[in-house]
Amino acid sequence: MLPFWLSIAVLSLVQAALVAAPRPPSLAVLGRLRSRWWALVLPLSIVVVVGAIALESASARFLTYLALIAVPPLAAAALGWLLRGGRPPWAIGVVPLFAIAWAAEGALGGETAALALSALACVSLGWLVACVVPPRWLKLGIYVMAAVDAYLIASNLLQEPNATLNAAAPAADLPRLQFASFGSAVMGFGDLFVAATLGALLASDRRLQLQGAALAAVICPAFDLLFFFVDQTPATVPIALTLACLELTRRVRA
Repeated sequence: MLPFWLSIAVLSLVQAALVAAPRPPSLAVLGRLRSRWWALVLPLSIVVVVGAIALESASARFLTYLALIAVPPLAAAALGWLLRGGRPPWAIGVVPLFAIAWAAEGALGGETAALALSALACVSLGWLVACVVPPRWLKLGIYVMAAVDAYLIASNLLQEPNATLNAAAPAADLPRLQFASFGSAVMGFGDLFVAATLGALLASDRRLQLQGAALAAVICPAFDLLFFFVDQTPATVPIALTLACLELTRRVRA
């Protein structure tokens, strides 16, 4: 088993990579659905999941199967079209990734493949959200999501539902894709989702997107130092801090 500091550092760097990964959003695809209200998807992705599991623990099993069904096609869309440099033939790559995640479930190789699938699926989800939410409101959605995440952890409302979700497993030892696991560290699906959403938000300016990824590669691992003092941290917060730093830098330059 990898040491915790190395495991969580890898997950944090995956978040940074997701900031750099998405193509620019296309208004031509989903322009008619464009609305500021879609920004609520970000904080509600935490609130609804936590609330549903708190009310009925069986919801965790449903979410496990939902991820099992939805993540592979979303990952294929990212590999084929929505990832920078993606090509349609690459979409077939989800097949060996899923096979490895299933065959080596619980081993480091299986965790790596499952992490890749979940991260790629988040690229697609983040790209879709960026297509339908105006940038100003998408930024607000990221900040609100981080604030909600931090509040739920500080008030001890997230830990138990999160543990229930992470413990849920589909039948036949199929891979668990509803969260990200690597070595001895675990990160929520929403933590990857918000990073990919920030990447899609910045993707129209490649230089700015790469600056965001570089900032996240510093801020996310630095935020992990809090694990010296607490058992769980809101991994959405360093992504919100990355956005805030970019905004502050832009205003200072202006």
